[in-house]
Amino acid sequence: MSYDEVEIEDMEWNEELQAYTYPCPCGDLFQMTKEDLKLGEEIARCPSCSLYITVVYNIEDFLADSDQNRRNNGLQPSKQQTVTVA
Repeated sequence: MSYDEVEIEDMEWNEELQAYTYPCPCGDLFQMTKEDLKLGEEIARCPSCSLYITVVYNIEDFLADSDQNRRNNGLQPSKQQTVTVA
């Protein structure tokens, strides 16, 4: 049984970890990556203790985001930067 159910909106995006995080009672953070969410994973584990939470979210939000990124990457022109060599 999970420690708690948490809405994805109540979690914070951690740029350093590249994961959504939520405070654990032990002082560490429950973690869930976008890749986990795209795969339908619902369990976020704490790396420091045995607790875990059930993350409540709509998988379509993450699948749609992934599809949109693929489409955008194919349409954007490559960005070239001028480099001056001395």
